[in-house]
Amino acid sequence: MEGINNNAPLSFEELLKLKHDIKNQLSNIQLALEGLSFDITENPDECDLYLDSMAKSAEKIDKLLNIIS
Repeated sequence: MEGINNNAPLSFEELLKLKHDIKNQLSNIQLALEGLSFDITENPDECDLYLDSMAKSAEKIDKLLNIIS
């Protein structure tokens, strides 16, 4: 985010923009996980562990972001 001074607290508008930007990236991660889950054919059990871990982490980030507003 351009123009944000790292030493100053974020304004409400800057916080909402940050939330929006993070949610966009989070959506990309979630879509990629869904796509990967359909494409994996080798070692599906091992890959499921990693995919589940990433999906749960993405959900936790989303819940944390929902607290902001």
